[in-house]
Amino acid sequence: MTNVPKLTDALLTMENRVATLTLNRHDLRNALTGSHLIDDIVTTAEWVNQCDDVSVLVITGAGSAFSAGGNIRDMANRSGDFAGDVAECADRYRKGIQRIPLALQNVEVPIIAAVNGPAIGAGFDLANMADIRIASESAKFGETFLNLGIIPGDGGAWFMQRLIGYQRAFELTLTGRVIDAAEAKDLGIVLEVVPADELMNAANAIASRMASQPPKATRLTKRLMKMAPRMELKDFLDVCANFQGMCHNEPEHLEAVNKMLEAMSKK
Repeated sequence: MTNVPKLTDALLTMENRVATLTLNRHDLRNALTGSHLIDDIVTTAEWVNQCDDVSVLVITGAGSAFSAGGNIRDMANRSGDFAGDVAECADRYRKGIQRIPLALQNVEVPIIAAVNGPAIGAGFDLANMADIRIASESAKFGETFLNLGIIPGDGGAWFMQRLIGYQRAFELTLTGRVIDAAEAKDLGIVLEVVPADELMNAANAIASRMASQPPKATRLTKRLMKMAPRMELKDFLDVCANFQGMCHNEPEHLEAVNKMLEAMSKK
């Protein structure tokens, strides 16, 4: 049985190659600051990359919210992650919430965000760091930093425009308006919207399908998907050739091919 790391403010479970991380500070609406959730997310990301038994990571929230982002009370009090002068505050961001995008960007397996409720500010950005988002009908999304007189300090402006394009990301970020799950789907932020009681089943259905694929080839494919936007085609094809050579020499390739041939012979 795979040993999962012990977390402080989140729950981590593992079943059939799918790891599920549940943000578990519903008393704070799963705020990422003013809790241990930053450490828990980073620890999980690092563990996933070291654990060959994991093929998919699902992230969701306990309670009514996915994540409220930053702790507004700490902002008002200039305390916690928001304390200090310019240099001190910047250092807190680098050593604090900015560890999340760096860690999740390096996760080698597919990440699915099962957005159970409001994903606001950094909580919205956390969802956008996933590869796929499935939303409950009660989910809401808001890039609300400017409403508080701050900027998306966790890299939200980087992630959202890559997801839905510059113009739409600009409008959401500069107006700070909150959108419902239906509009989020129309904009291409979420893949699917489902009733609240069907959210985890919907997320797990996709996760299970991905987890059934050959695990080493799955990790290589995600690496290619991440690399493609920043590479020239010829360089990218060279990497593809090398990765394909690796795949053709893996036992899982022959197992998959033989399974396919067996299925074809029964038709």
